[in-house]
Amino acid sequence: MTPAMSNRIDATFARLHEENGKAFIAYVTSGDPDMDRSLDIIRGLADAGADIIELGMPFSDPLADGIVNQLAADRALKAGATTAGVFELVRRFRETHQNPIVLYAYLNPIITYGWDQFHADAAAAGVDGILPLDLPPDEAAQHPEMAATHGLHTIHLIAPTTPPERVKLLAENSGGFLYALSRTGVTGAHGAPSDTIGEQVAAIKAHTGTPVCVGFGITTPEHASMVASVCDGVIVGSAIVRQIEEHRDAPDVGAKVAAFTRPLIEATKSSVPSGP
Repeated sequence: MTPAMSNRIDATFARLHEENGKAFIAYVTSGDPDMDRSLDIIRGLADAGADIIELGMPFSDPLADGIVNQLAADRALKAGATTAGVFELVRRFRETHQNPIVLYAYLNPIITYGWDQFHADAAAAGVDGILPLDLPPDEAAQHPEMAATHGLHTIHLIAPTTPPERVKLLAENSGGFLYALSRTGVTGAHGAPSDTIGEQVAAIKAHTGTPVCVGFGITTPEHASMVASVCDGVIVGSAIVRQIEEHRDAPDVGAKVAAFTRPLIEATKSSVPSGP
C-alpha cells in the first residue's frame, strides 16, 4: 500500500473509483442506546454494506443537530458514554471490521480532552478521520498545535449557502472527503434533498479532487439513488438514528437497523451517474 493509501478512507474511495461505485456512509451516535448495542449496530451496518461509519461523539450541547440526534446524544450520555468509551468502541469494532471510521465531533470535547492527545488516541484506536463541526479552517490555521492530526483526515462541511470563496478554502483544506449539505438547517429528516444538489457538488469539485459526499434529508432509497447519481457518496444519519430510537429496547436492535438501512445502501450502489 502506498503512503497515499495508508488511510482507510482513501483506500475505500480508490476502490470505489475503480469499481465506478458510490460510497454509503452511515451515521450513528456512539453509545446509543449503550456501548454494547452500539457495537452491534455499527457491525450490522458494516455487514449490510455501509462503506464508512460516521460516529457522533455524544455532547451535551449539539447545536448543529436536530431533535433526533440531540435525543440520541442524551441517551448515550445518560448510558455513561465518554470520549474514552468511544475510543474503546472503535477498538472493539476493529477486532472484526476494517471499514473506515469518522468521528463527528464538536470542538469542546476535543479541546477538553486535549487536541494532540485526542487525535493520538483516536488514531491508535483505529479512527480514520475527524469531522470537527464548529472549527473553521481559518481559525485552525491560527493555532499551530491544531496541525497535529496523527494521520487522521480533517473533514469539513459545506452548505448550499457557503460563499464561493469559502467553498474554495474548505475544499482545499479537507481530507478524506467533503461533506456537502443537501440543504440548510440542522440535521434531521425534515426535508428532501435540494433539487440543485448536483450544481452544488459540481461547484465544489471545481476546487478539489477530494471526493464529495452528500447528506441531510436522505430518508428513502429514491433519495439515495438521486443523490448518489451526482456525487461520490451518500450520507444517512437521522433516518438511521430514528430506527435506533424506535427499537432501542429490542434485543436485536442491530439487525433491525441494518434491515432498514440495507435498501438505502442498495439504492446508492445501483445509482446511475447523471450527465454525459
